[in-house]
This record gives sequence, C-alpha cells and structure tokens, in this order.
Amino acid sequence: MTYKGYTASIEVDIEAGILFGRVLDIKDVVTFKAKTIDEARQEFENSVDDYLAFCEELGEEPDKPFSGKLPFRTTPEKHRKIFIAAKKAGTSINAWMDQVLTVAADQAINT
Repeated sequence: MTYKGYTASIEVDIEAGILFGRVLDIKDVVTFKAKTIDEARQEFENSVDDYLAFCEELGEEPDKPFSGKLPFRTTPEKHRKIFIAAKKAGTSINAWMDQVLTVAADQAINT
C-alpha cells in the first residue's frame, strides 16, 4: 500500500488475529494494526497523517522514504562509457541513467 509517498508492509499475526503493518524505508518507526484489509488501509493512512502532524507539531521535517537522490559510484572506465552513451542519446548522464534504470527496474518488477 502507498499513501502520500509512503509505503507499508503488512504481516499477519495469526495468534493475535490481527494484521500488523509498518511504514517502510524511513528511519522513524510508524506502525499500525487492524483486523481487515480495509481497516489496515485506513489505519495506515491515519498513521501517516498522525506522523506528519506530529513532525509538524515538533517543527521537524518528516523523514521521506525516497528523496529522488540516488548516490552512485562506479569505476572511471564505466563512468566514461555512461558519459558516451548519454551523449549519443543526446541527454545528460542523469537523464540517461534515469531512463535506463527505470526500464531495467520495470523489467525486474514485471518478471
């Protein structure tokens, strides 16, 4: 499930008879629980809204799951190849990498 850019994972606790969820990919701990899938979706959204309101109340920036910045390290030889490929495509290295990595990610997700 996703809501306002945040993603949740849900696990089933058979002994307790509940669905237990948490927000992924942030340092802060944001959890929720529910008995049904519809209730879990609502509780997830409520938890995200509560988290954002709490951060605002504290005057702190909420942790974001993805900043849009992707640190990338490679060898000088590969850097050169990436530069040449981007130039041949008529685009910047960032734009070229964004396109190539998005296609690769889509293929990996849909396989």
